[in-house]
Amino acid sequence: MKDPENNIDKVSLVDNWQQVKEQVAQAEQRAKDSAVDEVILLAVSKTKPADMIAALAKQGQYHFGENYLQEAIEKISTLKSQTVGDAIVWHYIGSIQRNKTRDIAEHFDWVQTVERDIIAKRLNDQRPSELSPLNVLIQVNIDNEDSKSGCLPAQLPALITTMKGYERLQLRGLMIIPAKANTDAFARTKQLFEDIKRDHPELTGWDTLSMGMSNDMAEAIANGSTMVRVGTAIFGARD
Repeated sequence: MKDPENNIDKVSLVDNWQQVKEQVAQAEQRAKDSAVDEVILLAVSKTKPADMIAALAKQGQYHFGENYLQEAIEKISTLKSQTVGDAIVWHYIGSIQRNKTRDIAEHFDWVQTVERDIIAKRLNDQRPSELSPLNVLIQVNIDNEDSKSGCLPAQLPALITTMKGYERLQLRGLMIIPAKANTDAFARTKQLFEDIKRDHPELTGWDTLSMGMSNDMAEAIANGSTMVRVGTAIFGARD
């Protein structure tokens, strides 16, 4: 049965997901990077309904990314009452304003778009004590684009020095959205990631490079990505 608001049926949804999983596996095999045990597929489910997320979760897809906070909170609440709800790992991948930090800290497992200390500190201070530390990626504006969020590579050392002292955050790695023009952004980000790992051996959880989307995930994996963010190739085009 097709969902009239999303123009894709559940069978096609699962077929799309399986095809993407296979493409990821093939890219891993080609990369032959022994440092990466398994690339995590993050299904970007923004604007898509909870029942589509549930359908994929029943197939074994547990990591989902959301951009729009209120929409995400509604879906998280809806799915918590279902059997698959406890297995889902929620990633916030949208922009973060100060008035959003409490809800993000309370509802998500990962945040991929931290770019400045004031946001990191608020997430740390507002993370409920009964929850495990919030997994955090720093978004890097790797190509220095005016239209993109993220800290500049030169700002990373100071930000990491501050953030590693926040006990309610688990600093995991970096996230980028590279320029559309063909650049060596993936390779440069991988080098930044390795430099930080070398300079900060105390960051025991530093293990994640979120790079690559529907159109460039194979190239990203070849350059060391450990997590790809895929929406359109799974869920179909958005209106």
